[in-house]
Amino acid sequence: MKQLVIGLAAIGLMAGCASNAGTGAPAASASASATLAPKSGSNVQGTIKLLQQGDNRVAMAVDIAGLPPNGMFGFHVHEKGDCSAPDGMSAGGHFNPTGQPHGDPRSGPHHAGDIPMLQSDANGKAAGSIVLNGVTLAPGPTSLVGHAVIVHSGMDDYKTQPTGNSGGRIACGVIVAN
Repeated sequence: MKQLVIGLAAIGLMAGCASNAGTGAPAASASASATLAPKSGSNVQGTIKLLQQGDNRVAMAVDIAGLPPNGMFGFHVHEKGDCSAPDGMSAGGHFNPTGQPHGDPRSGPHHAGDIPMLQSDANGKAAGSIVLNGVTLAPGPTSLVGHAVIVHSGMDDYKTQPTGNSGGRIACGVIVAN
């Protein structure tokens, strides 16, 4: 939890500094958020906060509860901003505007929507922050705004195409600009 608080404080400070270079005007879609709601009969819910950090870099802070304790869970941005289906399938496949194979976002080729797995603690909570590369909150083909974030029921093997064999969809939230 301490890591999340520090991450959120840093994001808040960075948001105050975000501007269009040389103009003093706020950057377009400098921040965004998503509220995760349970899917597939789960109790998973939470919040995701995003902040633009220059060209093609977005900081993401997560605070999620209701996960099975001490587990690892696939975590992805999906192509559609639609969480209406009870099983989350209305969100479509992984967000992949550059046509890359599914993979580990920390090394090698991967979908723009591939995010490192979530790890829950003994209380079923996952909190922390990460910087995503190759994406933006500004309008354009790599913008995360308007897409859904999905938490999956199992681990992502980072190999199986096109989804990483992460299991069902247990939470979904649409990313909206703030």
